Amino acid sequence: MKRTAITLLLVVMAAGAEAQTMYDALRFSENNYEGTARTMAMGNAFTALGGDLGSISINPAGSAVARYSQVTITPGVAISANTSGGTSPDYFQRNYRTPMGRFSMPNIGFTINFDTYRSSGIKNWSLGFVVNRTNTYNDNMYVRGLNSTTTFAGALATLAAGINYMDLELATDGSYDPYFDSPWPFDVILGYESGIISNVWDNKGNNNPDDDEIYAADYAGVTENYFRNPEGGVDLENIGLAGNTIEQIYSRRILGNKYDYVFNFGANISDVVYFGANLGITSLSYSQEYYIREMSGGEASDYDYFQTGFSSLRYNNTYSASGVGVYGKFGIIVTPWKGLRLGAAIQTPTAMSIKERWKASAGVTTYSDYGNGDAETPDSEYDYELTSPFRFNVGAAFTLGDFAVISADYEMADYGGMYIHEAHTNDNTQFDDLNEDIRSLMGAQHIFRAGVEVKPVSSFAIRAGYGLSTSPERYYDESGLLRKVRANTNRFSCGLGYSSPGSFFADLAFQATKYADEYIYPYDYYANDGSVIDITKNTPEILSRKWLFNIALTLGFRF
Repeated sequence: MKRTAITLLLVVMAAGAEAQTMYDALRFSENNYEGTARTMAMGNAFTALGGDLGSISINPAGSAVARYSQVTITPGVAISANTSGGTSPDYFQRNYRTPMGRFSMPNIGFTINFDTYRSSGIKNWSLGFVVNRTNTYNDNMYVRGLNSTTTFAGALATLAAGINYMDLELATDGSYDPYFDSPWPFDVILGYESGIISNVWDNKGNNNPDDDEIYAADYAGVTENYFRNPEGGVDLENIGLAGNTIEQIYSRRILGNKYDYVFNFGANISDVVYFGANLGITSLSYSQEYYIREMSGGEASDYDYFQTGFSSLRYNNTYSASGVGVYGKFGIIVTPWKGLRLGAAIQTPTAMSIKERWKASAGVTTYSDYGNGDAETPDSEYDYELTSPFRFNVGAAFTLGDFAVISADYEMADYGGMYIHEAHTNDNTQFDDLNEDIRSLMGAQHIFRAGVEVKPVSSFAIRAGYGLSTSPERYYDESGLLRKVRANTNRFSCGLGYSSPGSFFADLAFQATKYADEYIYPYDYYANDGSVIDITKNTPEILSRKWLFNIALTLGFRF
């Protein structure tokens, strides 16, 4: 499991270096419907119900169920609560709980109903424009602790394995832009330029510039001590903390939203069949910033114990993405007999254009002639196109007169059908390997939703809902068999509703989402070709547990 998770971390870090991943594609393709307070409170189990503006993103036929026009606005608050800590007493020893709240607007929109005054056939039809939020990216995590075995600087030094230090010297002489012109990982260039890593032979004056045989152990992190053997070379087996302890901080913040802007048409045929169609425009914004800090002094060992006089280092990485896409969705609701409703909808693949931006910076402070350094990458951006998979959903609902409603949905999307391609050329060979990974390592996601509404009096409603989403991710186990990742997301919701004798109505909802546990590896000891340097090193593993709480209030008018 750790091998798999390490790979996840490295590709996420690489996203800041013009390296799109299948996890980016999944993140930007997934839907976690929110909508109005009523649909949210009932778990968004509205495929067969309709009648609410939040349901239109789920089933376009829902607009035809209402025999009236309506307008709604739904302000809300999204609060994430992250609890994270190390999985071993050797690092990140204390759990930190880091809540973060953001104002939100899960829904706003209107529909206009047109009555034909016919007793059969098309009895009414509707036009509408609705904005519903379909995903919230909101997370804030922080961990801190002591480590006496490994460091981020040491891991970065191993990533420089096989690189001639004279090539890295070009990063500081201004002759070219190494972040665009060099084949080496941008982390290594940034680490060398800032002083997080250095060539130990060069520091001792024993390197031969004409010798291209420079090995991984020729680099050491600013946190590491190294020793010479009797022949004058570096003792390759003893580069490291050498009994010292450092203090480490890892922090990550994620912000963003995904919205669907829906142009809707719906029609009611004889109060038996309702059908609808959406032209949907998807808009997303996503940003992630993480930083790593390592420090001596304080609770950690004194800087005098480090050959470099190490005091502290920092590494910051910022990444953002924005995108817009278009899709079509078609739905139907039928009422085969009184009290029973059946619904189904299908959504075409979404064609999206994504623009990514990233930047990284690093710095080192020492109390010696090793020196202090700062470096940063240029502001960079990259455009590409993403095709998300088709999805379909079915549902059933049963009404008990005006007293109660029970509803259940099933939705499926096969994320193995995602496809990433170049934005400005027909040559798509750059993404051949990535698209092959998507086909083999992404599968179907199954979503189950259920909701209930009870009206003890005609003007007052009590609601509750539940949702379960499975993970579409797959992995190869140690025997080479393809396995499904067991990582479910659970949603619990409840709410109240009020309808006045006139046209005004108001709904209140509370939703709690429990995400699957996430294991994060801030660094590991790998060479730049991906090979393992030393799997025995006890590198940090962070367990992150996240809840997301949404509180929404819908205010609306029917007319």
